Amino acid sequence: MTNVPQGHLYLGGVLDSDEHVHLEASDLTTHGVIVGMTGSGKTGLSVIMLEEALLQGIPTIIIDPKGDMGNLLLTFPELDGPSFEPWVNAADAERDGISVGEHAAKTAEFWKNGLEGSGITPDRIAKLRETADFTIYTPGSNSGVGLDIIGDLSAPDGADSEALADEVEGLVSSLLALVDIEADPLTSREHILLSNLVHRAWSEGQDLDLATLLGQIQNPPMRKLGVLELDSFYPAKDRTALVMKLNGLLASPAFASWMEGEPLDIDTMLSNGPRASIISIAHLSDSERQFVVTLILSKVVTWMRKQAGTPELRALIYMDEVFGYVPPTAMPPSKKPILTILKQARAFGVGLVLATQNPVDVDYKALSNAGTWMVGRLQTERDKDRLLEGMSAASGGANKEELSNIISSLDKRQFLLHQTRAAAPTVFGTRWAMSYLPGPLTRTQIADLMVERKALPAATSTPQDATATSPATQAAPAALADDESDMQPEVADGIAVKFVDPASPWLTDVGGDPDGKRLVAGIAARVNLLFDDTKADLRHEVEWEAIISPIDDNIDVDDAVEVDFDDRDLRDDKMSDDHVFVLADAKIHTKGLFSSAQTKLKDRLYRNESLELMSNPELKIASRVGETQEAFQQRCNAAAEDKADEEVAKLRKSLETKMDRIRAAMEKSEDRIRELEADVESRGRDQIMDIGMSVLGGVLGGRRSTRSILGGARRASSKGRVKGNAEERLRTAENRLADKVDELEALETELTDSLWEIQS
Repeated sequence: MTNVPQGHLYLGGVLDSDEHVHLEASDLTTHGVIVGMTGSGKTGLSVIMLEEALLQGIPTIIIDPKGDMGNLLLTFPELDGPSFEPWVNAADAERDGISVGEHAAKTAEFWKNGLEGSGITPDRIAKLRETADFTIYTPGSNSGVGLDIIGDLSAPDGADSEALADEVEGLVSSLLALVDIEADPLTSREHILLSNLVHRAWSEGQDLDLATLLGQIQNPPMRKLGVLELDSFYPAKDRTALVMKLNGLLASPAFASWMEGEPLDIDTMLSNGPRASIISIAHLSDSERQFVVTLILSKVVTWMRKQAGTPELRALIYMDEVFGYVPPTAMPPSKKPILTILKQARAFGVGLVLATQNPVDVDYKALSNAGTWMVGRLQTERDKDRLLEGMSAASGGANKEELSNIISSLDKRQFLLHQTRAAAPTVFGTRWAMSYLPGPLTRTQIADLMVERKALPAATSTPQDATATSPATQAAPAALADDESDMQPEVADGIAVKFVDPASPWLTDVGGDPDGKRLVAGIAARVNLLFDDTKADLRHEVEWEAIISPIDDNIDVDDAVEVDFDDRDLRDDKMSDDHVFVLADAKIHTKGLFSSAQTKLKDRLYRNESLELMSNPELKIASRVGETQEAFQQRCNAAAEDKADEEVAKLRKSLETKMDRIRAAMEKSEDRIRELEADVESRGRDQIMDIGMSVLGGVLGGRRSTRSILGGARRASSKGRVKGNAEERLRTAENRLADKVDELEALETELTDSLWEIQS
């Protein structure tokens, strides 16, 4: 037997050398990729790697889309024909013209020689059988050990907010994929609603099952999603359509096996020594495979984030054919947890190894996160080019030309080992697998391998669990108290009977049981109140809601607890059958009880309910319902401005007539003054001329008498008196104009004073 150092995986021998390839197990914390076309030996290398990991005590979860990984259970330390006989192909024996027993003996000898050539003795095979615990889980089928994937949607234990959100997203995405709904987590109404429901329950430590989840879709325990009312965002009719789709899963007899078997417990799978948990999904449809892979890997992410950091390989996750689960362009539900493990798992000592035939079908970001590459024969140059790109991105300094030449020269069961921390690549041939490799196992073969394992208690059960769930040892139901009954009490005809949803936010405020186990009678009141006041321009309706519980014959409406309930809080059916009815101290079977409560409640509300408003008596306005003092003050200011404008308009109208009359009088006075000024000026010129002409005429007139000269002087004196009267009339007109000006100024002063008074 070749000597394998502790913590290393014996994979084979270096070509053209006596050296063995011992891969350090901790190298796989930086993850690995195994690539090779059909017939390259890729599956054999994967089995060898898993055998070695289990021998080193490393627990593994193996996702098996093709059905090959069950071969790990076909280890036969005796290496004899009878051990191989149930598993060899009878058609091969018939083709060779020998019996099945003879064909099995030849196969055993062939396998024995191969193992000897790799330096592996029967005692190493026996050690693997004794050390490792192998379980083939077949979700959705009873051929292997059942796995309760969906029946018990248990809340993750101790998950941080990021891990919780990731697991919720993975569950919801894959669940919707089961019913052919491609749901984007950010835009899909289905995804957003389901995510909120699951996240709400799990955040509060509440486990779910699919039936409960469907009930919450129909009647969600929340009223808003984001800022929108739930019924606006996702109407009840559309929610019912989603429930019908998901209910098809529950109603299908074929789906019953999905809720049978052992709980999906990653901690048990990865924390109890070298266990090989093989999740066989070859029998499932593509959407069902997506569901299983996503849910398992999402739970692995949650589990690993709870672990302490370590540089050693704590656990190994292997996926045999990753095609379709982490594609380069699309975003199936499985892609996010795979990328998360590749990016984050190293710190927690968790390694992920992906195997594929076609590198072009794998996301480049996934390939570039791998630190260990085992590359066999490839089908196309395109596959090789894509692989070289990923290897170069991962290691930075990879020599593409050298790697390309090596890959092109590989033969069957030969692989190029390229590690980002190694100076040069290694070409090796795989050792012989300790497990017999007949190819994919049938359901019957899986059932034969697991017949004893299925007879054992569930791996996650404890003695206490077994006792608690055993029908023979279950405790008898607790006896009913004197005030309890398992039958619903009679309620008066015409009275609607509802059951409070345990998720109602006000339930504990009214003394209700949030577990929904003790059902107590109460009265739910909904009253429409009308506040009507003509002077305040008020007509306002208010919906008043309250719960009175418990109740007796003399109902005291002052005990009513005001709550805000809606129709979703009051269900037509009970949430659970595990309950008792608390007998009421009231004659709830009579209508009189409820009529009396209604009368008392109306009277109490009429006397006590009021609506307080702010008012401005001078402006004769009142505040509106819900209006703040600041808003009411602004509205008062606006009303005052409007009222002031109205009064100013009235004042201006009343004064305009007066002002027009004064202006007209002023214009007449101004015209009179101009006339008088002209008259006075004319009379002055005439007087001078008269005097001059009289004297001159008297002097030049020859024999005219002095009397005639004096007469002319007298006429001039008379004209002088006329001029004096004209000047007097001018002064009077000017005084009258001045009076009108004063009157106009007084009117303007009055207007200004009135405007200030109105503004105030």
